[in-house]
Amino acid sequence: MIKRMLFAGIMCLVFIPPMPAGGRSEGPAESGSDTPVDIVATTGMIGDIVSNVVGERGAVFVLMDDEIDPHLFRPTRSDIARMQRADIIFYNGLNLEGQMADTLVQLARGRPVYAVTELFDEATLLEDQEDEEYVDPHLWMDVSLWMQSVEKVTSALTEFDPDSGDYYRDNADVYLHELAELHAYAQEVISSIPSGRRFLVTAHDAFQYLGRAYGLEVVGVQGISTESEAGLEDINSLVNFIVQNQITAVFAETTVADRALMAVIEGAAAQGHEVVIGGELFSDAMGPAGSWEGTYTGMIDHNVTTIARTLGGSPPPRGFRGRLSP
Repeated sequence: MIKRMLFAGIMCLVFIPPMPAGGRSEGPAESGSDTPVDIVATTGMIGDIVSNVVGERGAVFVLMDDEIDPHLFRPTRSDIARMQRADIIFYNGLNLEGQMADTLVQLARGRPVYAVTELFDEATLLEDQEDEEYVDPHLWMDVSLWMQSVEKVTSALTEFDPDSGDYYRDNADVYLHELAELHAYAQEVISSIPSGRRFLVTAHDAFQYLGRAYGLEVVGVQGISTESEAGLEDINSLVNFIVQNQITAVFAETTVADRALMAVIEGAAAQGHEVVIGGELFSDAMGPAGSWEGTYTGMIDHNVTTIARTLGGSPPPRGFRGRLSP
């Protein structure tokens, strides 16, 4: 079986029913009580889905905050203890949380553990351009694709807590409506970029799904995983691409060091071509908790609005919901 299926298939394990942890009663039996379902999500993007679907009937703990790169994240002893107390765990899969694979396998023996990308049609997945045996895990960059994760979370919560199934479905419908509007907004603002300027150069290759969905040619300085380092040949090749296509702006990312990106800018300058950093995008993590950008909708709003504005498009001054800084 090819590598793309590794780690996304932990849910194929036969699960032992959830066991009481730390004195908690079992989740399904207590779903109608005042005790909320205790849920852990690995990333903020997944946590946002779960929070919207579970509503007041669950408490969601996000393992990785806005400064953490999931490609490099290794759970601490306290992280593992926190997951052991959970009734249910959601993770991305497709090797995004590659350092957590063994931990998730162990945790799945005592509680349900779900990859939100588990049921995605393999035909919709993009291959790693550096290693075609792996799959690009950054599916949340295409809002219409990420909506399928909402369905997975909703069905998993309903299976865990059937008495609340209608409540979860109603919440999911509201959230899916918002995401459908967000997808339409992204299509509109990216399409406002002049056709000759639709090049997105970023710190690492996390935006291919966004490019496919909304019509941008995307190039990353580093590969899909930030564990890889851009070599001199990669940087020189990208510099030549930028100069040939007269690209004037590249984009930093909140969780990725910009050393290689600065090398690209300096390389272009050496060829007499000026390039600037056109903004900072959210790639593998959302913005700070409590901020608009700290929601999935706000994250995508920030990204597509920033990209469109920098590349010559005409997005609204304050974005999708009027909540971005002008």
